Amino acid sequence: MYLYSLTLQRATGIVCAINGNFSGGKTQEIVVARGKVLDLIRPDDNGKIQTLLSVEIFGAIRSLAQFRLTGSQKDYIVVGSDSGRIVILEYNKEKNVFDKIHQETFGKSGCRRIVPGQYLAIDPKGRAVMVGACEKQKLVYVLNRDTAARLTISSPLEAHKSHTIVYSICGVDCGFDNPIFAAIELDYSEVDQDSSGNAQREAQKHLTFYELDLGLNHVSRKWSDQVDNGANLLVTVPGGGDGPSGVLVCAENFVIYKNQGQADVRAVIPRRVDLPAERGVLIVSAATHKQKSMFFFLLQTEYGDIFKVTLEHNNDIVSELKIKYFDTIPVTTSICVLKSGFLFAASEFGNHSLYQFQAIGEDPDVESSSASLMETEEGFQPVYFQPRKLKNLVRIDQVESLMPIMDMKVSNLFEEETSQIYTLCGRGPRSSLRILRPGLAISEMAVSELPGVPSAVWTVKKSVSDEFDAYIVVSFANATLVLSIGETVEEVNDSGFLDTTPSLAVSLIGDDSLMQVHPNGIRHIREDGRINEWKTPGKRNIVKVGSNRLQVVIALSGGELIYFEVDMTGQLMEVEKHEMSGDIACLDIAPVPEGRQRSRFLAVGSYDNTIRILSLDPDDCMQILSVQSVSSIPESLLFLEVQASVGGEDGADHPASLFLNAGLQTGILFRTVVDMVTGQLSDSRSRFLGLRAPKLFSINIRGKHAMLCLSSRPWLGYIHQGHFLLTPLSYETLEYAASFSSDQCAEGVVAVAGSALRVFTIERLGETFNETVIPLRYTPRKFVVQVKRKLLVIIESDQGAFTAEEREAGKKECFEAAELGENRNGNVEQMENGDNEEDPLSDEHFGYPKAESDKWVSCIRVLDPKTATTTCLMELLDNEAAFSVCTVNFHDKEYGTLLAVGTAKGLQFWPKKSITAGYIHIYRFLDDGKSLELLHKTQVDGVPLALCQFQGRLLAGIGSVLRLYDLGKKRLLRKCENKLFPNNIISIQTYRDRIYVGDIQESFHYCKYRRDENQLYIFADDCVPRWLTASFHIDFDTMAGADKFGNVYFVRLPQDVSDEIEEDPTGGRIKWEQGKLNGAPNKVEEIVQFHVGDVVSCLQKASLIPGGGECIIYGTVMGSLGALLAFTSRDDVDFFSHLEMYMRQEHPPLCGRDHMAYRSAYFPVKDVIDGDLCEQYPTLPMDLQRKIADELDRTPGEILKKLEEIRNKII
Repeated sequence: MYLYSLTLQRATGIVCAINGNFSGGKTQEIVVARGKVLDLIRPDDNGKIQTLLSVEIFGAIRSLAQFRLTGSQKDYIVVGSDSGRIVILEYNKEKNVFDKIHQETFGKSGCRRIVPGQYLAIDPKGRAVMVGACEKQKLVYVLNRDTAARLTISSPLEAHKSHTIVYSICGVDCGFDNPIFAAIELDYSEVDQDSSGNAQREAQKHLTFYELDLGLNHVSRKWSDQVDNGANLLVTVPGGGDGPSGVLVCAENFVIYKNQGQADVRAVIPRRVDLPAERGVLIVSAATHKQKSMFFFLLQTEYGDIFKVTLEHNNDIVSELKIKYFDTIPVTTSICVLKSGFLFAASEFGNHSLYQFQAIGEDPDVESSSASLMETEEGFQPVYFQPRKLKNLVRIDQVESLMPIMDMKVSNLFEEETSQIYTLCGRGPRSSLRILRPGLAISEMAVSELPGVPSAVWTVKKSVSDEFDAYIVVSFANATLVLSIGETVEEVNDSGFLDTTPSLAVSLIGDDSLMQVHPNGIRHIREDGRINEWKTPGKRNIVKVGSNRLQVVIALSGGELIYFEVDMTGQLMEVEKHEMSGDIACLDIAPVPEGRQRSRFLAVGSYDNTIRILSLDPDDCMQILSVQSVSSIPESLLFLEVQASVGGEDGADHPASLFLNAGLQTGILFRTVVDMVTGQLSDSRSRFLGLRAPKLFSINIRGKHAMLCLSSRPWLGYIHQGHFLLTPLSYETLEYAASFSSDQCAEGVVAVAGSALRVFTIERLGETFNETVIPLRYTPRKFVVQVKRKLLVIIESDQGAFTAEEREAGKKECFEAAELGENRNGNVEQMENGDNEEDPLSDEHFGYPKAESDKWVSCIRVLDPKTATTTCLMELLDNEAAFSVCTVNFHDKEYGTLLAVGTAKGLQFWPKKSITAGYIHIYRFLDDGKSLELLHKTQVDGVPLALCQFQGRLLAGIGSVLRLYDLGKKRLLRKCENKLFPNNIISIQTYRDRIYVGDIQESFHYCKYRRDENQLYIFADDCVPRWLTASFHIDFDTMAGADKFGNVYFVRLPQDVSDEIEEDPTGGRIKWEQGKLNGAPNKVEEIVQFHVGDVVSCLQKASLIPGGGECIIYGTVMGSLGALLAFTSRDDVDFFSHLEMYMRQEHPPLCGRDHMAYRSAYFPVKDVIDGDLCEQYPTLPMDLQRKIADELDRTPGEILKKLEEIRNKII
């Protein structure tokens, strides 16, 4: 079995983010690392975030930093990854790629304790970079420039210290003196030697300064000083004339300013009023904002509160450190302050946000200062504050993020053409159910009802130079309606159009006159209002029209073509007539090329299943240049011109080319390339779009031509980052469309469907899925789909939080306290005046108030995804939390389908794992599945982490015991059990009489239930210990699993063993055979192995295209979705494995990791071809594409066609 692996949705979570001028202009960009993907994003003028570039690097990005050489205008990017190499990248604006400037190897690959790459620090003047490991090793590279102003890098200088753990490193700003790097370190050499444990208690963190002597080319330890044991983060303080130099040490509850030769300046971090006393406050992310005359720091705590830190300094001596409450936003991994007044927050979980500064926190607010630090017997006096809604920041955009995907199911509950993907995402108050549909999102601008059922719609400008459209023309069965576009859209009668007849085409012709084609003739309306009419000869009608700005071709009934051109005076002149052999199904004229008088090509589709290209040149007018036969009658034709591009925005070099698209009656879109010189057709591709013949329309998107195909759902064909993408739109069926441009809506589409006129715009291009978000209350754990009733049942649970009632009571108390004037920030008055619509303490924004860690909250929710309403929400009481759920039909049919939920009471993980009790609840569904009623709950002796229906009974995995239950009146009744599993059972799947059990760290066990003996036997297991995170049953002998190190694998029971087990009537083979090494008598074989590079949390077998084959879909913790498709032919396997091999050789990954080694990080990759690598083929330079194609005995076009075909099989 060979599989093709393809990422459908790139990771959406962010590990780290940096900002700088990477393109070398005035604008600032942000580089974000999403695990194994490096993205370059930028807020546009409207404050919407645009992705400029996204690259798979086939490695794990651990740290990012940016630097610029003195006097230069451009920032470089340094990447610390698991490749054992330091890589310096530069963004190439012309080609829209990251260029690798330097790659220096210093250690082994992989994320190891003593191999650097975990930490990066930059000298603020860009003269050196330090790359550090968690322990022992730190290397310094000197950066310089050669005579040609190219960046150079030295060999590494060592700053190692053995037996030392590093917590954070940063550069110290000391102007142009020797570069200094600061590190928080903990020496554990004595702890290792001391058996009494005293040394461990007395271990002390130190802040150490390392100096790089540029003259001697050597690194030495310059200064070391004790620092709080809670220290976790260093922030560089500006120096060298801009400030006092030194560092801010962020520690638990304190921020301390330290510098060599100065006393510490310490201030306490303000705490929330409702924070339990034993909980500390740590800083998790920091950003510095520096202007000519001043600088300040923004520090964010683990609860989401941002504080503004300022230093009072005089001649490099710091006298006071102030920490003032700034605002509260969700917890981030990185915050970036841009010079343009934006703040980008890369959230730890949930959506990322872009904020704009309203103010920089100059107003009075809760503030703590080093000057007012009070010491008491218990320690330092804390300062308290109450979070409020945003005052200094305002959110202007957000980037959707699925991180982390907790569970996922694929099902077509909405009865649409394709299935939807239901994912549980996020954690705590920011968690949600997201319904993903393949396709682009639409935002509807206007819908208006029309007096009848329209058949077509067009938009026209009054003149070529106009920016916006002047009229919308709608055709009905027997009339034409003209609407003028202004402040509002209203009907007009003085436009010159004939309104008593239906229209076939309306367009701008020449420079500034309009043309209306109706069944009886052509009406040409000049700009001064003169009207010329051309009438059809005899009784014949016009049936089809094709036109561009200077040429018109009409087809009369019976198959006669008449060709008109616009002459120098702007008149429409008849040039040529031509009889075709039969009626004409459709026509189109190619757009007029730049600087030409006319276009050369006319495409004609006939009812004999052919498409002909005719010449419109005066020399060989109406001569047939080429013929293409297609599988059914063409209904619609469209020429799409792609302008030449060298790099540029879309990142690929391609010459100008002309595509002919045809919508066939069978619902297939047929696409072929037209040779610009000879008119020959080549490289044809087809794709099934839907159950209706696609109608094709040309529209403009981001200033480029794109194609809208209206079949049983709309599709958009456009070029994005060098790829031609054909993506469905998530919208209803449309009849006819035209592009629309007005001052309110620059790039929209106007369309008719039913009796309504709709105006919409197409959002975020390049996305594979669009999502509908339904917020949830706690972290979702698992869910089940009731397919018949089209409902979802979700279990949610959170540790260390309060129940809903306790939270409401707490909020009330807060407001009462605020009314007494303890916290003067104006919340309360606003509330009473009612101008504060949203809840000032929304949980989604501020997080839940923290409780003790052994306190759990949990609920069971029944949700109707169609209306996004929760029909039933049951909170579990007294410290119970739900961990598993399944629907079950017992033999006893009294209640029909029941819901089983496994819960644990008082679960604790530390100091060791313990629970008060475990339970299995049985609920029955009331009023058609919309609400639940508890039948009974059964106490068990562990946490039931897996439940599954089996032959009219319930299987439960409780700890290491697999147990079979039947339904009793008051509780569940034990029927049979097996205690031979090694650790904890976390998944159970069944098929016929086989049971496939997943153990938390020992992979899969295959079991059989013998009904006559009422016994469960384990007859096969895996010989590799795998820490399972997800599993799915593929077929009778095969299981798919994923482990916590980011591998996906398939195991299969050998065919002969499987047959033996099935043909064994007495069960002697299973019962008496001795297991190997305390395991089962038989072993399963691994047939597929692949390192995804991200922890896979759920697997599902599904088809995402109508009538397509099934593939395995997986969701990961970083919020990405991928698919594994089984190859059906040996030729494809050969082709793609060779393509992958050449791609590995010719295009190694960006950050220096070897591709083969990365995909085999834990186990050698087996029988999986990496589609993400193959799909980088179109982004290669043309000569490299040709070189690889020659090796494969193909043309580059054929390779692109293969890549497109296999992608279309998946989505």
